[in-house]
Amino acid sequence: MYKVYNGETVKESKELRKVVCEKMDEFMSKDEKVVLLDADLMGSLGSLSLKDKFNDRVINVGIMEAQEISSAAGFRLTGLKPFVHTFTAFASRRCLDQIFISSLYQKNPMTVIASDAGIQAVHNGGTHMSFEDMGLIRGLANSVVIEPTDSNVLSSVLEEVYRNDDKFYWIRLTRKNVFKVYEEGSKFEIGKGNLLKEGKDVTIIAIGMMVKEAQNAASMLEKEGISATVIDMFTLKPIDKDMIIKYCKDTKLVVTAENHSITNGLGSAVAEVLSENCPKKLVRVGVKERFGQVGTLEFLQEEYELRAEDIYKAVKNNL
Repeated sequence: MYKVYNGETVKESKELRKVVCEKMDEFMSKDEKVVLLDADLMGSLGSLSLKDKFNDRVINVGIMEAQEISSAAGFRLTGLKPFVHTFTAFASRRCLDQIFISSLYQKNPMTVIASDAGIQAVHNGGTHMSFEDMGLIRGLANSVVIEPTDSNVLSSVLEEVYRNDDKFYWIRLTRKNVFKVYEEGSKFEIGKGNLLKEGKDVTIIAIGMMVKEAQNAASMLEKEGISATVIDMFTLKPIDKDMIIKYCKDTKLVVTAENHSITNGLGSAVAEVLSENCPKKLVRVGVKERFGQVGTLEFLQEEYELRAEDIYKAVKNNL
């Protein structure tokens, strides 16, 4: 059961990388089969303390991401439970064949934690800024693709992944702190969307950092008499078809919002559900045929039209 946070807009004090390290500490302390692999980014993730504590179960493979996936696959075959971390761009583009052959094709599951998603790579720039990763991974059979909304979602997701480690999980996130969306102690189910607000005119479906922007856009629209449903679709695959159908079939417009290319991401996934079940006008807010660049998060949000204002405009221009 989850509870939506309705206080003033604030960023969480705890960074998401801290949540990852705390959960890994918990899992490794109680289960000697859990291992963590990193590609020379332990400082970035903050997992150096785990290396000191668990030694040979925390492995830095160096800047060899494909080998990292292959090693994790080998560990899994010996009965271990591998968690893998690297930047999103490398975990997807560079490792796609290893993920396909060594994990999914062989039904050899692992969990990949892919950090610095989309424009959240900020000063690492275009080579590290992946707008296509969710599309690449969701196109592979039997993959599970998740982008946690805040620390509460991430903590709950990691617990479920640990308990049910029979699938390939792709968890996409930023290492930094994010805006608070849910109350402490909330629990979430992978594959189920979360209703944040119910309205009658437009349905806004968002993922990741765009959930807070969707909430802000809904508040802006409400001041003009436009009633918006807001859904957090933190699991891209398997997507919650029933929720999409239920809340889209009677509204006049559907808008999706994602820190990802509008090609083969959330917008495409929602379009597939709508076209097969309840055809509806859809507008996709996201990255449009662009590569990344260096900049602050605020600059990049404006540059790539990933703000509450852009969702607001999409509704006003199409409703």
